[in-house]
Amino acid sequence: MSCEDVKSRPEDLAQTEDSKFALDSSSASVAAQIAHEENHPIRYRSCSWQKTTALLMSEYICLAILSFPWSFSVLGMVPGVIVTISVAASVQYTSYILWKFCMKHPEVRDVCDIGRIIFGGSDLAYNLTGLMFILNNTFIQALHCIVGAKYLNTITNSSECTIVFSAIITIICFVFSLPRTLNQLGGMGTFSAVTMGLAVLLALIFSGIQSEPAGFTAALGAPIVTSTPVPGTTFVLGMSAFLNISYTLIGQITLPSFIAEMKEPRDFPKALAAVTICEVVVFTLCGAIMYHFVGNQYMTSPAFGSLQPTYKKIAFSFALPTIVYLGSLYSSVTARFLFFRIFAKSEHRYTNTFKGWFVWSGIIAATWVLAFIIAEIIPFFSDMLSLMSSLFDGWFGFIYWGMCYLILYPGSERWNGTWRSAETLLNYFLMLFGLYMTVAGTYVSVESIIQSYQASEVGGVFTCVSNGL
Repeated sequence: MSCEDVKSRPEDLAQTEDSKFALDSSSASVAAQIAHEENHPIRYRSCSWQKTTALLMSEYICLAILSFPWSFSVLGMVPGVIVTISVAASVQYTSYILWKFCMKHPEVRDVCDIGRIIFGGSDLAYNLTGLMFILNNTFIQALHCIVGAKYLNTITNSSECTIVFSAIITIICFVFSLPRTLNQLGGMGTFSAVTMGLAVLLALIFSGIQSEPAGFTAALGAPIVTSTPVPGTTFVLGMSAFLNISYTLIGQITLPSFIAEMKEPRDFPKALAAVTICEVVVFTLCGAIMYHFVGNQYMTSPAFGSLQPTYKKIAFSFALPTIVYLGSLYSSVTARFLFFRIFAKSEHRYTNTFKGWFVWSGIIAATWVLAFIIAEIIPFFSDMLSLMSSLFDGWFGFIYWGMCYLILYPGSERWNGTWRSAETLLNYFLMLFGLYMTVAGTYVSVESIIQSYQASEVGGVFTCVSNGL
């Protein structure tokens, strides 16, 4: 949907001139930013909408897709599909609100700038948003340390201590995080999205052609598939499944950073629409098809573990570029945020100086060291997804964008007509839902981690016990 489409609604006609002025001002500001960078070796406003699409694809077509079959096995086939489509629709809508906000405020460089604006210019809000932003990205990096070690343990039949494998992946990801601009990461993102798509496709094919799921026994019988949750499904389990789905779909936290590096941010809705269509199709098919063939008894998270050994190793190997690249992308986004604050008005920001590269590399290294530590403390794939979703997605998936909407339509403008009033009520609901997701989700995630440790699934913290599939 274009900005012109929104303005054509009757209730929006009163704001037509203001909206047009905001977009014109945005274009002027973006042009000024591009002109300012023109003579610098490092140019940040350099991403086309096609490369932005590649970055979004690489962010969303990720390892967490293979948690969908597990979530479907907990929720049942019908609720699994409904939750997937509903969350995707909410992400599409709130991302569009985010884009409109960024167009009105072209000075925004990342989600932290938005945090400052929506809380009335508060430096405290900016710093707290920055802290959540950094922690969110670092937890995602930690997830990739976990999955990287899981892959190496699986492919080598656990030939080394898990800590060693996690350290190896951390070092590799550090190297791939070093490029300074998102434009330089665009090509890598395309390759990552394609290979991850192949990994998912192979997992689906192998789950259908294998004689039986991994771990099959006569006692457990043929795979059982249900349309609704099985009797006895606990709130902790059901909420964890919802959080796993939400984590994969909710990625708005990085969108302001992507928009801030676009040559023409007006084109962002094109990238957003393309990615949303792809993710709904891929996520729903992955969850439904693999659950159909694997069933409740043999489901693992990630679902590669439900495949026979040879199939599992082949499909999992195609996910390796995403393991390395996507963690590197989040490290780069974090480093960009910190680097711009350290060198806000300095030659080091735009030129290839030794000091600039030393500080950039140091920030990258620090994020990966912290990610490695987190991965060793919370070494559970599904629980890590749930914890990240509950801590950050309530805020960056719902609450912040509802507040952005209220700023875009202040006072009586929110109730100007039936459609505008309905949209305002929707945004109030989204903010309340975000609060519920944060409180209930955090409780569920912590409880699930405790239960995982009690079950001795991978030993203790900093363990050599294999986490292979």
